[in-house]
Amino acid sequence: MNKGCVTGTIILLISKGKSSHILRFDEEIFFIYLLPPIIFNAGFQVKKKQFFHNFLTIMLFGVIGVFISSVIITAGSWLLFPRLNFIGLTPRDYLGSASRGDPLAIQPSFWGRVVNDATSVVLFNAIQKLDVNRIDVWTAVRVILDFLYLFSTSTALGVAAGLLTSYVLKGLYFGRHSSVRELAVMVLMAYLSYMLAELFKLSGILTVFFCGIFMSHYAWHNVTDSSRVTTRHVFAMMSFIAETFYILYVGMDALDTQKWKMSKLSALDSVGVYSSVMFLIMLGRAAFVFPLSALSNCMNRSSSRSSSITLKHQVIIWWAGLMRGAVSIALAFKQFTHYGVPLDPVNATMVTTTVIVVLFSTIVFGFLTKPLVNYLLPPGHTSNIDRIRSITKEDMMLPLLSFEESAATNLLRAKDGLSMLMERPVYTIHSFWRRFDDAYMRPIFGGPQRDQTSS
Repeated sequence: MNKGCVTGTIILLISKGKSSHILRFDEEIFFIYLLPPIIFNAGFQVKKKQFFHNFLTIMLFGVIGVFISSVIITAGSWLLFPRLNFIGLTPRDYLGSASRGDPLAIQPSFWGRVVNDATSVVLFNAIQKLDVNRIDVWTAVRVILDFLYLFSTSTALGVAAGLLTSYVLKGLYFGRHSSVRELAVMVLMAYLSYMLAELFKLSGILTVFFCGIFMSHYAWHNVTDSSRVTTRHVFAMMSFIAETFYILYVGMDALDTQKWKMSKLSALDSVGVYSSVMFLIMLGRAAFVFPLSALSNCMNRSSSRSSSITLKHQVIIWWAGLMRGAVSIALAFKQFTHYGVPLDPVNATMVTTTVIVVLFSTIVFGFLTKPLVNYLLPPGHTSNIDRIRSITKEDMMLPLLSFEESAATNLLRAKDGLSMLMERPVYTIHSFWRRFDDAYMRPIFGGPQRDQTSS
């Protein structure tokens, strides 16, 4: 962000105050060209064991948390904005603005950010389809059902694309033993999955994220050694370039004089709007971080291997997640601009408010996050959240039945498996999946043996 502000200042000085832009930002460019490499790399580089061990907590924060935060931000904006002389927003504007909850870091896993991004985009698109003049209980039910449909189908499409790529690289001669072809197949299939999701009005974020996870789990092990090294660096490089472009643009857009001149609010009222939005974001995040952390601890309390989210961890989760990100900017431009240009003063105020909130939260909260972590969790502190719990061979056998044993033994094993499923659902499902993966998936789609798997 600082680089973007410096770049914008230089351009503003060179143009003698006329413009801080080199080019105008188009939200479609962001969603089509910039977002896919960022999300795909997040999935490709993910530590799968840690991600799925914390999957339930991630879903609590990334899905339910977004809905809770959206309700609070919508209600707060509805009450506070008119008192700050900021009027002219429609009910859809209030709802759409609240759906742009885009934390950069959702713990206990960084990758929860992707779930949150997907939830925000799906919720935003669902709100745009609503008839705001006829909102009732069934409207909320339809939004929830629509979200569940989009989440499941988008995930399935990403998984299918990842498995298809893995099968092609493992079973077919095309693309094998050529780093260029292997890399091309992986990149094109990942991008194809994203475009298909967007074509069918699904969540491209979820699709390309899970496509990246399954490619790293299967396809990456089917390519040559040189391709393995190349893919890691190329995907990281593409993600870095996309993020750099976004950072530069946000910094330059913060100094866009045209948007500032269009806004009719006084300086005092503008500061009041910015402060109100930041306060509502902090309040909305606190409203779900602490209760959902307690719920997560309650769900895992019966497991001797489960770790709880302590109060210090909850404070860090709340603080680090206050930073806004790329999806917030893109959705604001999508709702309040036409090819990057606001159509009226109200829209200009909403765009500048979003930019200021993103800029302020990223710089201030981002700068203070590391000192806060060092203060609450000093060096040498061992966190149970980051500790990977082992699963013994005996535990892995519990959920499964055997045809070689008696009915009484199988019945006892089933009871033990059900008990373990109730007490440790994540680990039971994970152990069952590992056995299924070794027996059926890896022989078809490729991948290392279990003792070689570290993620």
